[in-house]
Amino acid sequence: MSLDVAVVMDPIGKIKIGKDSTFAMLLEASRRGHRLHYVLPGGLWLDGERAMARLAPLEVRDEPAGWFGLGEAASRPLAAMDVVLMRTDPPVDANYLHDSHILSVAQAEGVLVVNDPAGLRDLNEKLGALLFPQCCPPTRVARDPDLLREFVAEHGEVVLKPLDGMGGRSIFRASAADPNLNVILETLTQGGRDLALAQRYLPEIKDGDKRILLVDGEPVPYCLARIPQGGEFRGNLAAGGRGEGRPLSERDRWIAAQVGPELRRRGMIFVGLDVIGDYLTEVNVTSPTCIRELDAQFGLNIAGLLFDAIEARRAGPG
Repeated sequence: MSLDVAVVMDPIGKIKIGKDSTFAMLLEASRRGHRLHYVLPGGLWLDGERAMARLAPLEVRDEPAGWFGLGEAASRPLAAMDVVLMRTDPPVDANYLHDSHILSVAQAEGVLVVNDPAGLRDLNEKLGALLFPQCCPPTRVARDPDLLREFVAEHGEVVLKPLDGMGGRSIFRASAADPNLNVILETLTQGGRDLALAQRYLPEIKDGDKRILLVDGEPVPYCLARIPQGGEFRGNLAAGGRGEGRPLSERDRWIAAQVGPELRRRGMIFVGLDVIGDYLTEVNVTSPTCIRELDAQFGLNIAGLLFDAIEARRAGPG
């Protein structure tokens, strides 16, 4: 079965192919003989009731000196595609949401969108974890700095972060005695206008912030523990964390079993769970990463599992 696969992603000429999970997906699709199409940045649009895109034929190669080639771009209906991979990084801002609405139109026209556009809109990556309170540490989300300050006083040491960040940006570790607490809360909430999240600090972060990948609700059997380095408390690879592959623990598998079926029901075919110690802290649905690192450490083909799921969905029941 040969499929037409379109990808909506950040500019392909700027990616780091050794770490880019979208690139791993494109390589796997190419190996399987699927036809690849690149949606030019800003290239989604509507023509009346039809979802359209500026599409260029795409070739990919696992070669650092020249990893992609593009053919001539043209405007085409997205209904001509079998699959659209929606893989742009946060923030989930107005432009992102508008693109997701266009992809919902394409979905209604019969295109398989990975991940489901409604789920991308509904599942904020910080708030989505709170759908599974049995898995999460104590958490409070508020605009009012007094409510967040009260939470800090109750739990002693906390992590404070915005709802739309990624890569460890604008994440603070603070305590009630921190002389900078007021300014941190003012900055994160923009003076009480924006929601911010406070979560009890988990000292297990020293052993790594684990990224667990779910493919169609099922966990990959290994996770990537992103371990803080030096004086840094954040484990994010973008913040200098070191990635170390590990087998899933029994608790990791329990969390995946709690979360996986609901995310599969919502059409979240490829998801990254962030777990610190015994607790789920985030559910990443927009552009989860770590495929390349786990494949390299354990001889896996995670993108192959993903395309098995995609092809099964396109083939339909039976």
